Amino acid sequence: MSTSKIEAPKMPKELPSISLPDEALNSEDSFHTGIISDCIMDNQKASKVAFDKIIFRNVTFTRIAMKDIELTDVIFEKCDLSNVDFGEATIHRTEFRNCKIIGMDMTGATIRNVLFDSCLGDYVNFRMANFRQVAFEECSLLSADFYEATLQKMYFETCKLDRAQFTGAKLAGIDLSSCDFTSLGVGVEELRGCIISRGQASVFASLFGLILKE
Repeated sequence: MSTSKIEAPKMPKELPSISLPDEALNSEDSFHTGIISDCIMDNQKASKVAFDKIIFRNVTFTRIAMKDIELTDVIFEKCDLSNVDFGEATIHRTEFRNCKIIGMDMTGATIRNVLFDSCLGDYVNFRMANFRQVAFEECSLLSADFYEATLQKMYFETCKLDRAQFTGAKLAGIDLSSCDFTSLGVGVEELRGCIISRGQASVFASLFGLILKE
């Protein structure tokens, strides 16, 4: 499993329950050490908000624009982050478990030691993001956008990747052999050194002008 290669969030053994303020968050607010659960975070717009050693459990995020958000040692469990704007985020040692991240915007984010486990992430936007030590396990990433992203030590295990866009993102050394797709947005240069299964070879045959004969 690729999770052994990802540094896990560093959490205290016990975390107090905390709640977010009722009023609007301000830019550069910070929240440290606690569990935020069973609530809705709605209509927040702020930049450089920081969360450190926080567990979000069963939280729904709606109308959220939090550019430059900083997440360090954070766990999201069964949260709905669909369509949130985390553009230019900085994310370290964070896990997304059983979350909905449909259409989530992480354009230009810096993502280090992050696990996405059993997430619904169709149309998620990682354009020009910088990944290192990141794993996607059993996630749906249909039409996900990795355009010109930097992919270092990236792991995809049993993911649905149909129509995902990898133009400008080099896939050398990345193993897609356990993933399911019938088409990818990718060029010949990006594919060089990518690891695929025998059955997936036909998907890319047309890229090279090949005609497969049964």
